[in-house]
Amino acid sequence: MTHHHAPPTVRAIAILVRAISGLNALIGNVFSWLSLAIVLVCFTVVVQRYVFSTSFVWMQDLYIWLNGAMFTAVAGFALLRNDHVRVDIFYRPASTRRKAIVDLIGVILFLLPFSWIVAYYGWSFVSRSWRLGEASANVGGMPGLFILKGFILGFAVLLALQGIAMALRSVLVLYDKENLLPESLRYEINDDEQPEAHV
Repeated sequence: MTHHHAPPTVRAIAILVRAISGLNALIGNVFSWLSLAIVLVCFTVVVQRYVFSTSFVWMQDLYIWLNGAMFTAVAGFALLRNDHVRVDIFYRPASTRRKAIVDLIGVILFLLPFSWIVAYYGWSFVSRSWRLGEASANVGGMPGLFILKGFILGFAVLLALQGIAMALRSVLVLYDKENLLPESLRYEINDDEQPEAHV
């Protein structure tokens, strides 16, 4: 089935999946570089402490904050790459259609409600921090703690968006239109799963 035979709604779904996945891939690739910054800052702190017998509280704050920023920002990217922990005793050997059904149910019943809870309860926590211009509680620590706390909402939004992309991909699979997606966004086909392109 070619792309031209797909209804406009189905093609729009495929475009949306690609757009959301592209956004999380971009953010994930950018923020994953923070891991290098974390190592460099941590190394500098250790050298300062044990070689020069000095330390700066703001630098200790910095590598902890960078760690928090990185892990919250790349959550959607990790979901895109299927890096989240999954109990896949039954999932891994399942057919593509069964995986799509499991993902669709999982997103609707668990992932989206979880993201909503984080955003709902995090909103007052984050907004209060922004209003106060909250900084580190440590004397001599980093300013701008409110920016880091803002990543909590970013985490919820990016995770929810990628969940929506997963659900929409499942819809494409169930309509036999997964071919509208690039290879990198499709389900991996098991060795024992026979392609049924002509069925």
